[in-house]
This record gives sequence, structure tokens and C-alpha cells, in this order.
Amino acid sequence: MDVDLFAGVAVSDLKRAVIWFNRFLGDAQSFEPNDTERVWTVSNQRYVYVELRPEHAGHAMVTLFVDDFDAFTGAAAQRGIHPEIRETYGNGVRKAIYRDPDRNEVGVGGAPAEGFEPTDTGEPAVDSN
Repeated sequence: MDVDLFAGVAVSDLKRAVIWFNRFLGDAQSFEPNDTERVWTVSNQRYVYVELRPEHAGHAMVTLFVDDFDAFTGAAAQRGIHPEIRETYGNGVRKAIYRDPDRNEVGVGGAPAEGFEPTDTGEPAVDSN
């Protein structure tokens, strides 16, 4: 079964959201299906979109799991986008939590860093920024 995935984020100001997501996602291809949405292609048949829905803005939780965590987070930082929180789970999986201008949560996950030794806790260790 083929599936296209669209992860939606409600925003209060479309122009401001487009600027932020363009900086966050870098050179990801995007398109405007109508005058209240913008869609970014983050992978084959996988999309993140923002929609002007002020009454729902600030409540989204979206996570992208990327193949090169350090490259993605480093490139976002070069474009002025920094995570609010960085976590490393007991199994070594890493997550950076970003907040868009409406405070929607946009997480980025990645595989353990090379040479990581697992712990037994299973709880995330929060890295300070």
C-alpha cells in the first residue's frame, strides 16, 4: 500500500510561519495549494504543511526523524533556528525540540551518535543549550 503523509501545523500568521519553516527546513521544496496553506516536501510522499487556523495555533506536535541529526540541526542553526530543548534517550536516540512563532512543537529525531553507549534508565537526559 502506498501512503502519502501530510503532517499539519495550525498557525495564526501564514506569512510569519512560512518564513520560519523556510528557515527551519532549508532548501525543502514547497508549494502553495491555496491562499491559506503552504506545503513542504520533507521526503518522498511525506509533507509538512502549515494552515492558517488561528483558533488552533500553538497546539501541534510534529516530529521528523532524519538520517543525519547533526547535519540537520547544524544547518538549522546556521539559518538562525535553534532548539528549545535537546534530549538523548537511554538508547541513544537524540531529539531536538523547536518551537515555531506560535509555539507549535516541531521535533527532530536522530539515531544515536557514533560510539554511544546505552544506559539502563530509558528516560531522556536533557542537554542544556
